Amino acid sequence: MPEAPNHFPYRRVNVIGTSCSGKTTFAAGLADRIGVPHVELDALNWGPSWTNATGEEMRTRVAAAAAGEAWVVDGNYSVSRDLVWARADAVIWLDFPLRTVLRRYAIRTWHRLRSQEEIWPGTGNRERLGNHLVGREGLLWWILSTYHRRRREYPLLLRQHPHLAVVHLRAPAQADDWLARLG
Repeated sequence: MPEAPNHFPYRRVNVIGTSCSGKTTFAAGLADRIGVPHVELDALNWGPSWTNATGEEMRTRVAAAAAGEAWVVDGNYSVSRDLVWARADAVIWLDFPLRTVLRRYAIRTWHRLRSQEEIWPGTGNRERLGNHLVGREGLLWWILSTYHRRRREYPLLLRQHPHLAVVHLRAPAQADDWLARLG
């Protein structure tokens, strides 16, 4: 298991992993523990009525967020990965089994469908079964179509960035324990 240091020396961290792996929750907890801002890339991407930012808009937003001296960014957007990784000190990869991710997807989706909570304040975006959860435009399709590809690509991408410290966490309990042991 990767050891969590008593003092986490990194001040710019990118938390990556497949959709529904718990990036946002983990990143918020890490940011709180090390006392830095938390940046959620999904919040930078999604506008009202589930509109995506253009590539240029996303890069501008991410560049502004990554310009800070310290942060924890959660997300994997390839359009802006170079901006985040160029400034990051470390990457934490939540690499959980597909069955775990699918269970988390089901629980999160059920909760959001029932509560009708607004996902990113000010956007009006709420989970709707017929809009984003089924079909090729939905989150389930996205998870199933990207899960194995990301598990192949991330090791290659990370090797191309030797300046990044990498923490590879393979189970939720391991991630929870790592975060809890962080001094």
